[in-house]
Amino acid sequence: MAETAINPTAAALLGLLHEGPMTGGQLMASAERRLGPFWSMTRSQVYRELPALADAGYVRLGKPGPRSSQPYAITASGKRAFTRWLAEEPGRDAVRNPIALRVAFGEQHSAAQLKDLYAGATKYHTDALASAREQAKEVKKDGDNYGSAALEFAVAYHRAALSWLKTAPGA
Repeated sequence: MAETAINPTAAALLGLLHEGPMTGGQLMASAERRLGPFWSMTRSQVYRELPALADAGYVRLGKPGPRSSQPYAITASGKRAFTRWLAEEPGRDAVRNPIALRVAFGEQHSAAQLKDLYAGATKYHTDALASAREQAKEVKKDGDNYGSAALEFAVAYHRAALSWLKTAPGA
């Protein structure tokens, strides 16, 4: 099977553009709303990928709008590239947890530093868990079972992180 040569960020943008034309800012907002609980995407990544997708013929630029905003629309070629990407092996997860990284060097922390680290992480994961649960409930209510399933991953992740934080050394 031939690879699409698009990275996951580009593929996510193409997937979002199936909803209709969007500016970079609208794509960023849509990505945060639909994908944010389980997939991070930065503004710089979005604005770096859009011209590359246009150069590849996967998106086309629309008429400039207010404040020179530029809407992008997916092309037939972009839809085919997205379909090919969906059929590819997804690859391995890339786990990068900044709290776990710091805990790995826990011997170099003071007890107060560890306490603050755990407290901050617990608050973050508690808030993120509540948000992901609410989003999953809303998406399911709207009939999007696939979106709900993806958000349930975020729910399970934050539950697992909270469980781990309770057992971490020095907690």
